[in-house]
Amino acid sequence: MAIDRLLSRNAGVLAAIAATGLTLTSIPATAHAEEAVGAGAPALPGGVSARSWAVTDVRTGDVLAARNAHQRLAPASTLKTLFAVTVLPKFRAGAVHKVTAKDLAGIGPGSSLVGIQEGRSYQVADLWRGVFLRSGNDAVRVLASMNGGWTATAKEMQTKARQLGARDTTVRSPDGYDSPGQVSSAHDLSVFGRAGLANADFARYCATTTARFPSKGSPSFEIQNTNRILTGSNGTRRYPGIVGVKNGYTSNAGNTLVAAARRGGRTLLVTVMNPQSGASNAVYNEAGSLLDWGFKAVGKVRPVGSLQAAAATPDESRVTDGTRGGAERHAATARPVTAQVSREAGRRTDTTMWAVAGGFAFALAVGAVFGWRMYVRGRRAPGDDA
Repeated sequence: MAIDRLLSRNAGVLAAIAATGLTLTSIPATAHAEEAVGAGAPALPGGVSARSWAVTDVRTGDVLAARNAHQRLAPASTLKTLFAVTVLPKFRAGAVHKVTAKDLAGIGPGSSLVGIQEGRSYQVADLWRGVFLRSGNDAVRVLASMNGGWTATAKEMQTKARQLGARDTTVRSPDGYDSPGQVSSAHDLSVFGRAGLANADFARYCATTTARFPSKGSPSFEIQNTNRILTGSNGTRRYPGIVGVKNGYTSNAGNTLVAAARRGGRTLLVTVMNPQSGASNAVYNEAGSLLDWGFKAVGKVRPVGSLQAAAATPDESRVTDGTRGGAERHAATARPVTAQVSREAGRRTDTTMWAVAGGFAFALAVGAVFGWRMYVRGRRAPGDDA
């Protein structure tokens, strides 16, 4: 028929129009920094060079501001927050484990160690102090061995991340040691830090500055937390109201930090990943400036997003600040991400998806008009069969 031949002759043109419409409208937006919107909102601090960061209200889960919050980067030892959220509830603090050679097998070269010795027995609480204070990969190895092994623990951590709504994280090495394909994000690490603070043991360990650690041949030796924003060491001031959480460093990840502080009845959590300034203590100073901003901004800004949990576990119903013994209620349900939420390259927002749908409809409309006009013109041309 006439219309069949006409459409066949112009199929390439119509396809080109439709394809052009789809291509133009499906390009994702690429805003890197989030605007803090609201009357009297303070300006975001200058000089924050981190590749990714987020400022979160722990009680509500509201993200007050962020940059590249879903950018997938190597997490270093901040991934130990997920390890603790996953494994810590399983073993009593007073339980005792005798360390074997198998427990310590596979520790990566250059790993941070607390000094666990084969053949010695340790309380679980000692092992966790080794994890939180010294970021000891040897302590992680022993606890993972108790939990069913290295691979099983990594898989369990992966499942836990998804249960918490953290979808940027891929776990390869439970201690955070650089491993191919292992990534997380400021959003996900904030989720893990917030979930951890809901556990009183986690909150206590991550707030501890010094502790005694068992040693063969002597009763114990003192270990100090490597989190400088907590201890106020090595040229970094202790942040007022700090309650932990965890720092990290590897050559691939650079410096990473999840830090929570409490002021005026409010607990804020900041995650900073891989500062680029090269300044000494940049990860701590940038976290401090973001915390300062957050406490000034509370009540004056509209949240740019929320830490969305896929499911809440029983111990996530309360948040302990780790120093005052207080507790705050989690939000019953996560609020949906607003139009101001992070729009990194490659991540489609609701706004973008509407643009895609609109562009598709527009392309179809243009194609239909073009086809009809060609059809009418074809009807008037001589030689066509009826």
